[in-house]
Amino acid sequence: MGMIKKNENTQQPDDRPVIEALTLPVEGMTCASCVARVEKALKKLEGVRDASVNLATEKAHIEFEPRRVKLEHLQRAVSEAGYTLVLPQSKEAAGTTPRDDPQEVLKNEFLFSLVLTVPIMGLSMLSMFERSAAWLPFSMDTLNRILLVFTTPIVFISGRRFFKGFWVALKHLTADMNTLVAVGTGSAYAYSTIAVLFPELLGGGAAYHVYFDTTATIITLILLGKMLESRAKRRASEAIRRLMGMQPKTVRVVRNGIEQETPIESVVVGDIVIVRPGERIPVDGVILDGVVSLDESLVTGESMPVEKRAGDTVIGGTINRSGSVTIRASAVGKDTVLAQIARLVEDAQASKAPIQSLADTIAAVFVPIVIAIAILSFVGWYGIGGRGFTPSLVNFIAVLIIACPCALGLATPTAIMVGTGRGASLGILIKNAESFERLHRVRTVILDKTGTITAGSPAVTDVVPFDGYDDVTVLRFAAALERKSEHPLGRAIVEYAAQRGIEGGEATSFQSLAGFGVTGVIAGANVAVGSPTMVKEYALPLNGKHDVLLKLSEEGKTPVVVSVDGKTAGVIAIADTIKPTSRQAIEHLKRMGLQVIMMTGDNERTAAGIAASVGIERFIAGVLPDQKAAHVRAIQAEGTITAMVGDGVNDTPALAQADVGIAMGTGTDIAMEAADMTLMRGDLMSLVHAVRLSAATLRTIKQNLFWAFIYNVVGIPLAALGMLNPMVAAAAMAFSSVSVVSNSLRLKNFRPE
Repeated sequence: MGMIKKNENTQQPDDRPVIEALTLPVEGMTCASCVARVEKALKKLEGVRDASVNLATEKAHIEFEPRRVKLEHLQRAVSEAGYTLVLPQSKEAAGTTPRDDPQEVLKNEFLFSLVLTVPIMGLSMLSMFERSAAWLPFSMDTLNRILLVFTTPIVFISGRRFFKGFWVALKHLTADMNTLVAVGTGSAYAYSTIAVLFPELLGGGAAYHVYFDTTATIITLILLGKMLESRAKRRASEAIRRLMGMQPKTVRVVRNGIEQETPIESVVVGDIVIVRPGERIPVDGVILDGVVSLDESLVTGESMPVEKRAGDTVIGGTINRSGSVTIRASAVGKDTVLAQIARLVEDAQASKAPIQSLADTIAAVFVPIVIAIAILSFVGWYGIGGRGFTPSLVNFIAVLIIACPCALGLATPTAIMVGTGRGASLGILIKNAESFERLHRVRTVILDKTGTITAGSPAVTDVVPFDGYDDVTVLRFAAALERKSEHPLGRAIVEYAAQRGIEGGEATSFQSLAGFGVTGVIAGANVAVGSPTMVKEYALPLNGKHDVLLKLSEEGKTPVVVSVDGKTAGVIAIADTIKPTSRQAIEHLKRMGLQVIMMTGDNERTAAGIAASVGIERFIAGVLPDQKAAHVRAIQAEGTITAMVGDGVNDTPALAQADVGIAMGTGTDIAMEAADMTLMRGDLMSLVHAVRLSAATLRTIKQNLFWAFIYNVVGIPLAALGMLNPMVAAAAMAFSSVSVVSNSLRLKNFRPE
């Protein structure tokens, strides 16, 4: 269903054109040339101001004058170009004419082709050996007719989309992967059919070799690749839906003094909303009453909880970790921060120019030349050489078969298939071939700090005892109190004490001081654990230790003060710790010639300390969530191919904007959906492995293309001169395919250094 946005100026003069913007799905596109055809068809219409088509989302964004061009005109223009523009349907029409799911159709075509290809391959292999062929209860002629019967449905049902695409490309005098598949399988099928049904056209006499197995196998493999590509596209588009799904479905609203639960869609600006502990904040708003600890990591990317009180703003989608709170809604629906992030993701995805594959580029030149050579060969031998129709036809078919781009069609997908499979075994999940191919050309890597360089969760880093206390005593008191608290910093203290085997006593008279900390009695001592604000508020003495708090704060750590009987016993520092392998991985990336940049919401001083500790010279500090994509664009404007690595919801626009978006597997599902690949181990060393695997895969693809072409370079002239019969041509073609597949399989042995 498209979204129409009318011009907001409702009082414009009658002679001023009204512009509408419409975003609609386009079905049938397979490559960059398809995008160009659809855009060209739309822009030719009078009244269309602009049209941009995105291959990844399979949608067209059209700006047009509704007084001059109708939706039906747009649909007809796209249809004439060979594709389908899906118009918005009314609710009644949508219910009566359901459309088939393109991915399900593709899956059914693949399964249909696979079921028929298996017996074709089995029978063909049996016929290749004299002993096994002797077991067959029928003659070779009958076997070939059986193969014809099995292959024909594959060509005309499962392979129909390729021949349709070939016809569309031919009408526009271009060539693409559809042309490769159609010419390769079509020539092999046509020749084999003639050899079985009309052998006299080929001179009669001895039986001719047939290539039905080649035809069926290529169509099945290409359909498999298309099915996997379609799934990857669908997962990418689900990122936005998953992002908006972070909003709760219902919310408690106070209206006319009565608290009631209502659907999120009915909430309006100004409504009073109540949020309890453990629930998500449903809307953007301002706190009217209550003090809470909010986990804003899904939006800001920072793992440390944030204390909020009356007058502070809150963001929809964040999690209330402790305390009930009353909020007045200031933004709902499409105006919330969460919705704006979703729009940023969509805009970044749309701004990516679809990348035309190397095989498509080669096909645009190679295929027309081959067809021209085949035709010239036939005309030369038949019209000039006077050798007769049958010998000329044999030469024509020999040229097509030796030039059959099966190996060319396999060169990229087989290497990508093996490479991505090897990546998966290393914990690197790759969504699409384009980004995998592009990764080795990346020259700048932007690393989000929290959850990427660092662990993404608070942990105790220092225990500083004061005035006669030791670190064990300080931890024992703090852990005893924090066991009764739900605060994330408190849990970090309890976990650290447990790791050290320190058992706290039983706390009585426990009390939580909202926004400050907790107090209680332990073994007769009055203990307080909380923030430096608590020290100031309750006039607790620091005994000249202010410099300790300042130093810890400058290092990016959160100091937690422990007081016993009104005397400060020590300070526990909590921070987001650096992952063990981060520095090592960054060193590897720099040795590979990559520029590494850290991006963080921390202040300049804290960011500088963390960057220095992991060996990063360039960093960007104080970055707000909605600024990350803009910073990525600015770095791209420097003329460098850029990868972005992150793990939070706030990283998704930047992940989509980057040339290659990489998510940490330990992060959010939304980030993983929006990224091109995911490092499942959450370790930056996996990024090093991914870059090296991408380079190895690209080398393999180039080697495959060499093997795919060497037979063509030698064989096409021989076939055109009548020195190569179709059987020898087919053997060379088959050997080139075997060479390509065997070379690709070497990637299974890829080992990270």
